[in-house]
Amino acid sequence: MDTLKQYEQVIQKCYKIFENKFKDYGSSFRAFRTISIVDQLFIKIKRIHTIQEAQEQWVDDSVQDDFMGIVNYSIIGLIQIDLGNPTIEELEPIKAKELYDRAVKKAKDIFVKKNHDYGEAWRSMSQESFIDLMLVKITRLKQILKQDKTTTQKELLSDNFIDILNYAIFALLQMDTITKP
Repeated sequence: MDTLKQYEQVIQKCYKIFENKFKDYGSSFRAFRTISIVDQLFIKIKRIHTIQEAQEQWVDDSVQDDFMGIVNYSIIGLIQIDLGNPTIEELEPIKAKELYDRAVKKAKDIFVKKNHDYGEAWRSMSQESFIDLMLVKITRLKQILKQDKTTTQKELLSDNFIDILNYAIFALLQMDTITKP
């Protein structure tokens, strides 16, 4: 089982969605303030949490699609931090791809280090745990924003976006493992 290859496959699927939305909407995501990205993540994470708790789903959108949306909104959060103040501007597709790849590289570097040190423990974790961890990170993001982006622990907004992104990838990797023998 080649975890890095699987990681790349998930990122490719997520990028394809980002690319298609970029073709349709351009760089409209640049208008998002950080709190709006956090709220978009919260909505997707809360939906999965609700489905897990209720053990039923009323809307046909798949949980897998929501996890991929979580990956992409986390990447958008990292892009916004990278570029600075939100603004309405049109990015060239090549620039958007470069920014996407830069954000993925940051997240993947952390993924590799943590995956090594934790010995792929995520493979034995439940989907519910990933959602709970993401909810904790969302709560932290909201608290950091309330505190004017500072913490006593020197935790950054980007750290939390990266963790949420990687938890979503863990969940997607498990789903691929579960659904594909």
